[in-house]
Amino acid sequence: MGKSTLFNVLTKAGAQAANYPFCTIEPNVGVVPVPDPRMDVLATLSKTLKIIPTSVEFVDIAGLVKGASKGEGLGNQFLAHIREVNAIVQVVRCFEDENITHVEQTVDPLRDIEIINIELILADLASAEKRKDRLARNARTAKKEELEELKALEKIVPALEEGHPIRSVDLTDEERETIRTSFYLTSKPILYVCNVAEDDLQEPDKNPFVQKVKEYALKEGAEVVVISAKLEEELIALGPEEAETYLHELGVKEKGLDQLIHATYALLNLITYFTAGEKEVHAWTIVKGTKAPRAAAEIHTDFEKGFIRAEVVGYDDLITSGSKSAAKEKGLVRLEGKEYVVQDGDVMEFRFNV
Repeated sequence: MGKSTLFNVLTKAGAQAANYPFCTIEPNVGVVPVPDPRMDVLATLSKTLKIIPTSVEFVDIAGLVKGASKGEGLGNQFLAHIREVNAIVQVVRCFEDENITHVEQTVDPLRDIEIINIELILADLASAEKRKDRLARNARTAKKEELEELKALEKIVPALEEGHPIRSVDLTDEERETIRTSFYLTSKPILYVCNVAEDDLQEPDKNPFVQKVKEYALKEGAEVVVISAKLEEELIALGPEEAETYLHELGVKEKGLDQLIHATYALLNLITYFTAGEKEVHAWTIVKGTKAPRAAAEIHTDFEKGFIRAEVVGYDDLITSGSKSAAKEKGLVRLEGKEYVVQDGDVMEFRFNV
């Protein structure tokens, strides 16, 4: 409850938000910049006014009901939309309000979570069983990758039958790779967003609904963010300074939206590196563990093809030094080769030849 309202605030895209079930039928897509105060500091240092942040794409997909895996409530259509995303953010109602309708008539966040999770598990089970049976029939002539996939499915199917998501199954890297293109719903990482009343934000753990969601999430290794969608909607109408003052008065340190964006970014195992100069400061998104040539390809594929080396300075080292030339004098600017693993906050300049 509050999913489309939250999406509206995130993207300012005007996705329809109304007080009745299945308001969202076709998915709404919005690209949201990732707030990063480091960019403003780098822009001041580089004497540029142009800042290009990195972004996360959010998709507002309709809520699921019991029987969605069998087509109830237009479920098959919605499940297909979920298959296309990299991670799932599940918005859960954690407040009482008799004026706001709930599809199940009562507020129970664990029931709501389990309704969705069970439908995702049932959908995956149907797909996994079908694939497993096909691979088992052709095992004698199967390729190595297919046999590896069969091994994975022999672990996955029993887990799904017991009500456990695929992300909780202990798979080898090779096994996980073989199921990647099947886009199983419960293999995706998940983040639970507790939508609370404004009054609960200062001490959210006192809200019994939030407590239950956090306990549930802890068992499956998921993260939880507490937000008041109503408050976030109000903050959008205020200027930045007014919004900050209002949050301070409420005793809230950070906007819920910023928490959500950062949590989603981390959920996808993403980090940011920067390029900075007089023309612009630009943030680039890569997966944690990416090596320098692949990181360079985010700017242009030619950078990866003709990669020679990268000139690198850590953000903290650069800011402490006051300038890139000062950082160089201190020996803090390094030349890194093809095996260098880029770190979050690296400020980089690539040398390449094509």
